Amino acid sequence: MDKLELKGKWNELKGKIKQAYADLTDDDLKYEEGKDDEMLGKLQQKTGKGRDELVKWIKSL
Repeated sequence: MDKLELKGKWNELKGKIKQAYADLTDDDLKYEEGKDDEMLGKLQQKTGKGRDELVKWIKSL
């Protein structure tokens, strides 16, 4: 999933991620262009998943 694809689908994906991990906040899932790594880092801390695992999971949504 490239950055443009992520940006276009982010609101939909954010809803699915929040369903799976209810303790994530809007701040945790705030997508800002160029800050993909920062957001993935927050998700790693909250979910306990590795970066590659998270990317694969998000692509599957």
